[in-house]
Amino acid sequence: MRHVIFGGDGFVGRHLAPKLIAGGEEVVVADIAKSDLSHYGDVNFVKCDVTEPKSIAAVGIKADDMVYNLSAKMLSPLQVRAKRHDFFFPVNYFGTESIIKAMDKAGARKLVHYTTDMIYGHTYVWPQTEDHPAAPLGEYGMSKLKTEELAAEWRMRGMNISLFRPRLIIGPGRLGILEKLFKLVDYNLPVPMIGSGKNPYQFISVFDCAEAARAAWKAGVPNEAYNLGSLNPPPVRKLLGDLVKFAGSKSILLPTPAWAVKRTLDFFDWMNKPIMDPEQYLIADEMCVLDVSKAERQLGWIPQYRDEDMLIAAYKEYRNIKDGKAVQQPSSIAAE
Repeated sequence: MRHVIFGGDGFVGRHLAPKLIAGGEEVVVADIAKSDLSHYGDVNFVKCDVTEPKSIAAVGIKADDMVYNLSAKMLSPLQVRAKRHDFFFPVNYFGTESIIKAMDKAGARKLVHYTTDMIYGHTYVWPQTEDHPAAPLGEYGMSKLKTEELAAEWRMRGMNISLFRPRLIIGPGRLGILEKLFKLVDYNLPVPMIGSGKNPYQFISVFDCAEAARAAWKAGVPNEAYNLGSLNPPPVRKLLGDLVKFAGSKSILLPTPAWAVKRTLDFFDWMNKPIMDPEQYLIADEMCVLDVSKAERQLGWIPQYRDEDMLIAAYKEYRNIKDGKAVQQPSSIAAE
C-alpha cells in the first residue's frame, strides 16, 4: 500500500515514515521543506504547501492511498493576539480542508489526522476521556477543533478518519518551550511553577505518536477520536525535581499563586508582549490528564515512554547541542 504523509518532514512524520518503510510500505512525504534525513533515500519526496490547493493536487493522491495529515502550525513561535487567527487557520484548518477535498476528488477514503488535547480547554472532569467538553481557549485549539468538525462532515460522506489528540509531544529534535526551562536549570536559577506543582504534567513521546498513526492504519482507520498521552504522569514538582537532580543544578522549585501569575501573563499578552500562550498557562495548574485507554482497547496501542525519562532525554539533547556535541539520529534515540 502507498502511504502519503502531509507534513512528513515534521516532528511526527520523520518518525512515522521510517516506521512504515521498515514494514515494506511505499511512502510519499509531502512537505514544504526537506531535511537531511537518512530515510529520504527510500521515500518519494514531493514539495507541497498545504495552503495551496494546486500544490496538494500535484502530490497525486490515488484512490487506494492511506493518507496522514501531520501538517500544522504550532504554539511556537509565540504570536501576538491579533496575528493568531491568521497564523493558525491557513495551515491547520484550510490546509486540512484542501487535503480532504483532494482525497475526495481522487476517491481516497482513509485519513489519519492529528489535532490536539487543547480542544478541551479547561478541565471539567479528569482523567479526560474523548467525550470531555470541547471549549478551546485560543486560536490554536479552535483551528484544530474546526478540523474535527470538518472530519465529522466528511465521515458522513463515506470517509474513514481517525483523529488523534496528543498532549505535549516530546522527543529528539524538538525542544520548544522546554529550552527556557533547561536554561533556568543550567544557570541554577529558581524554576517557577504556576501553582503548587502538585498537579501532574503529561507528555507523549514522538515515538508513541508515530506508532499510534501506524496502529490506526492497521486497525482499519476507525471513525473515532483518540487521546494520546503517557501513563501515570507524575506531579510537576517531582518531574522538575528529578530534572534538577539529574542536571546537578542548584535551582529551587518556586511555587506561586496561580491566579496572580495568570493575571500577570494575561497583562503581558494584552500588551502584545506574550511570555507564554494563554492556551498553555491558563490550564497549567489544572488536572490535565488524558485517559488513553480507548486507544489501547480499539487500536492495541499502549504508550511506551515515561514522562521523567522523556524530560531527561530532552535535557541531554539540549546539553549536547549547547556543548557542540553530535546529536544522535532521531530514529535511534530512546527516552527510557
